[in-house]
Amino acid sequence: MGFLDFLKGEKKLQCPNCGADGAKQLKDGTIRCPNRACPNFDAGLAGAATPANWTAAGPPAGGPLSGLLSGLKSKKGGFVPARPIAIRYRNFQNQDKEFIADADATVRKKNHLVATVAPKGTKIALSRDRIQNLSEVENALPQKVESGQPWPSPRERQVLGYHKKHGTSSPLYQKIRAKYPNW
Repeated sequence: MGFLDFLKGEKKLQCPNCGADGAKQLKDGTIRCPNRACPNFDAGLAGAATPANWTAAGPPAGGPLSGLLSGLKSKKGGFVPARPIAIRYRNFQNQDKEFIADADATVRKKNHLVATVAPKGTKIALSRDRIQNLSEVENALPQKVESGQPWPSPRERQVLGYHKKHGTSSPLYQKIRAKYPNW
């Protein structure tokens, strides 16, 4: 362990994404990390560090994401989502990634979801077509419009957006706001 690692073509270092010790850089330049919350996670590196209550399918049964989030404060970045949600994503290189995002800070923009993700708190845009657990993610997001209720017209959206941006109010805004309280 260590002295002859150069023969395998692996270098041990700190993960650039989460700062976890024990990450390895392979010959092709890819980085593999033992931290389950990191997008570069490799189960082979976790080895004995894998908690007993973790299964191959994911987080422990005790809490929804408690195992994923434990120790994030001590890592580089220190962003811990208030209402975490796990997003399974397949990128353009056909690699499966898992992101831990804050459900309250995740918004839909056309065919993408913009999410603030752990461990650094950076915002990323994820294509809805590539999200593996899309229905689970969309159910966890805050709803602007109640189910069955029609969306605001373009004019109503313009008035809502203007007054929200400028922090002002008007009788028309109050009327529209009563119609769409969560907007």
